[in-house]
Amino acid sequence: MSALYEWIHAVFIAQLDFWIILGFFAQAMFMMRFVIQWIASERVGRSIVPVAFWFFSVAGGSLLLIYAIQRQDPVFIAGQGLGLLIYFRNLWLIFKEKRNDPTI
Repeated sequence: MSALYEWIHAVFIAQLDFWIILGFFAQAMFMMRFVIQWIASERVGRSIVPVAFWFFSVAGGSLLLIYAIQRQDPVFIAGQGLGLLIYFRNLWLIFKEKRNDPTI
């Protein structure tokens, strides 16, 4: 086997378990927020942040926090925990604004 194959096997395949699958799924959810933001911005021809961006942020951030807790990574836990506060706050501000002005 080549060294590259052995490395790929050791990093991606040999460790494959529920937590690795969850971690990759969480990263995909987190990445989707940028895809959503990019598509929405391209449609209107300017940079915007749609509400779906914040929902994908919460979903991906929550799953990544669970993954980080399971892996006992304090840096990752702190980063995702703080991020979740920001994502929820943005959703709260959006819904508060819509509640005050239903035409938005």
